[in-house]
Amino acid sequence: MDFAFFILQFLNGLASASSLFIAACGLSIIFGVTRIVNFAHGSFYMLGAYFAVTLAPRLMESINPFLGFWGGILAAAMIVGLLGVLMEMLLLRRIYHVPELFQLLATFGVVLIVQDLVVLIWGPEDILGPRAPGLKGAVNILDQRFPEYELFLVAAGPLILGAIWLLFRKTRFGVLVRAATEDREMTDALGINQKLLFTGVLFLGASLAGLAGALQIPKEPANGFMDINMIAEAFVVTVIGGMGSVPGAFLAALLIGELQAFGILLFAKSTLVLAFLAMAVVLILRPQGLLGKPAVNTEHSEFASSIPLRPWPRWLVLAWLGAIVVFACLPFVVDSFTLKLAIEVMVFALFAMSLNLLIGLGGVISFGHAAWFGVGAYAAGLLAVHSHSPMLLALAAAPLAAGVAAALVGAFIARLSGVYLAMLTLAAAQLIYAIAFQWTGLTGGDDGLVGAWPDAWAKSRVVYFYLTLALAGGAVFALRHIAYAPFGYVLRAGRDGPARAEAIGINVAAARWVAFTIAGMAAGLAGGLYTFSKGSIDPTVLSIPTSVDVLAMTLLGGVHTVLGPVFGAAALHLLQDFAMPITDHWRLILGGGIIAMVLAFPEGLVGKLRSWFMPAEETP
Repeated sequence: MDFAFFILQFLNGLASASSLFIAACGLSIIFGVTRIVNFAHGSFYMLGAYFAVTLAPRLMESINPFLGFWGGILAAAMIVGLLGVLMEMLLLRRIYHVPELFQLLATFGVVLIVQDLVVLIWGPEDILGPRAPGLKGAVNILDQRFPEYELFLVAAGPLILGAIWLLFRKTRFGVLVRAATEDREMTDALGINQKLLFTGVLFLGASLAGLAGALQIPKEPANGFMDINMIAEAFVVTVIGGMGSVPGAFLAALLIGELQAFGILLFAKSTLVLAFLAMAVVLILRPQGLLGKPAVNTEHSEFASSIPLRPWPRWLVLAWLGAIVVFACLPFVVDSFTLKLAIEVMVFALFAMSLNLLIGLGGVISFGHAAWFGVGAYAAGLLAVHSHSPMLLALAAAPLAAGVAAALVGAFIARLSGVYLAMLTLAAAQLIYAIAFQWTGLTGGDDGLVGAWPDAWAKSRVVYFYLTLALAGGAVFALRHIAYAPFGYVLRAGRDGPARAEAIGINVAAARWVAFTIAGMAAGLAGGLYTFSKGSIDPTVLSIPTSVDVLAMTLLGGVHTVLGPVFGAAALHLLQDFAMPITDHWRLILGGGIIAMVLAFPEGLVGKLRSWFMPAEETP
């Protein structure tokens, strides 16, 4: 490889960085003003590509190639911007007052809806777009050919950065956006129309995402996977640069673009790792990102609760005991398929309960909780498949392996808070996902591990049902016991008033680290049980959708309740299992259901029932 080759790779990195920046700066602007972690930003990017491949060819035929192509690109960006306004007016305005995780969950519902709408409108096939008129050739750089369109993309990023700088410095709207980014409460106190400002910001951010997607059509076809692929990288860039910092997003995009350009040459198997590894390093060394400002330590967490937890009344204890007895009788009255669903509900109930130990009691937001579920699943599967270990030994190894992994990561994140802590957990999950995906000799890669079946004595689904009931049920009530134990009160003290907790001698960071380890062990046990219930395991258990699923279960059940996530897990899992067989467009149903539940029950299903039927002093 000569010098010219490295120059071309550097230019390739700059072109990728420009595209990434255009998308990520919109996400950063939206978060800076509204404080919403917009998971639907990737959907806007994908829609930009689809609208562009639809409009550009038609306009090129009806007008002329040059004006038609660029008119189609700009029209696609404007249409996506209007869709962002529609989402803000119909959905986000109703949930600005709820915790950030509920907002993320609602925007994830939008992602599911858009995925199915794209298939309904454009079909499942990839759609090729036209090449850019006047930029179809290549230029000679050190006797090497480099595409003209790539050079255009290299210039597009700095041009967009300059345009945003002028907008923010020379217009009233830009000044208001900067003011809201610095102090949203003060702008509200000064009489600024927050609704109008937020609507304008969503239009700008969504338009930038749509523009970034539209600019990709000469390079790649529009396809249904663009949203998830982009949102992960956009989150990385936004967090590395500093949430809300557009110049920071530009620097971070340059870093990630060049890492990807040269990383594939130097570390061929690390392409999935480098971006999240860079984010993890930056967050550990500088938690607020490259150009971000340190998070303001508030006295109250967004998950703080004024409702005290008290021992259950006798009638509620008897009701729970009765429900357990009825559940234990299921093998005698239901078919094999329903019994399989019951086993999965118990597994995911434990998974959600483990996350609620962090969020509900500790106020610790985790976007990557699937990591510990997956580590436990793989630990059990590897022992069962490669060393043919007894099932009980493999199940014992699952929480141990997950607990060790969670403890190692928790040692780094315990001092962080808010969205930066959440993104570091996401980085850890993606790193573990990349290892499972690419270490094919050990994990089987994308094919996964097959043959992790229960031992002969537990092959009967009825026997495995009772084994799962004993282990998962015991772990659930152990977590419930922690909630009422002194350690549970320590966690709530650190959640509701960290400064006061520190003042009376509580080591909040140490308590969170212990909680992180315990939650990892519980999730690992759930993962081990999941492996033997399926007989196989693959990297999807470590993926972002799995982490979002368990977040949805926890939030839908109610983070201010102890056993609410059990109900949330049952509700979401049963919704998925009954919606998927009914129609090919189950994502549309599931996404709409998630949005409806967030709007109707922001305090969760159990939280709503509690407010209806129980006084505060009898909180379960």
